[in-house]
Amino acid sequence: MTSTSLKQRVTTKTVRQFGRPHGVPGRLVGWFMAHRDSNRRRSLWVVSLLDVQPADRVLEVGFGPGLAIAELARRADRGHVYGIDHSDAMVRRSRKHNAAVIRTQRVTLTHTSVDRLPHFDEPLDAIVAVNSLGFWPDPTQRLSDLRGLLRPGGRIALASQPRCAGATADTTARAGGELKDRLTRAGFIRARVETLPLAPPVACVLATNPAVGQGELPTTATPPPPA
Repeated sequence: MTSTSLKQRVTTKTVRQFGRPHGVPGRLVGWFMAHRDSNRRRSLWVVSLLDVQPADRVLEVGFGPGLAIAELARRADRGHVYGIDHSDAMVRRSRKHNAAVIRTQRVTLTHTSVDRLPHFDEPLDAIVAVNSLGFWPDPTQRLSDLRGLLRPGGRIALASQPRCAGATADTTARAGGELKDRLTRAGFIRARVETLPLAPPVACVLATNPAVGQGELPTTATPPPPA
């Protein structure tokens, strides 16, 4: 095996771990994600843009080590915070990190994937996903499914901080444009892009689920619970 092919295999395995951490390497990846300063700053910034209110019901898709979950729970102190992640290692880590608020029964974290959304008894006020959409199957359809969980006028925030080698501000700008386009195709309105000047920068696209009379009406179908 050449050094180039070995490097490619290592890179592929590393990317897969960040997409779905598992086993001992997954626990190491989780520790790294939880302690990386840029990850913490990114999560707090995205949550601040979402303008979470005290009684809001909020869902995070792909919560990783639970940094944004903690901030969402702090802001929605009379509401409820839900989280889904397809990595069992991240669910365990986030439950440990957020054990105190989970005990108050204001936070519910579920091990499932975005294409097997759990049932919610009431519509959600807001949804957030940070650096996870790239791992979703059929992202535009998944965004349409998520829109069906939001109340009319509900908000969504999608953030991307490209981690590929050589990523620049232009890379981030393209990623933000792609997120904005997907949200529009999924039926969201008033999409706008905000940027956090890290290295590389973070793009966060915010959009709204239409209310009656504002373009396409929100769907009412509820996805089936996970098997």
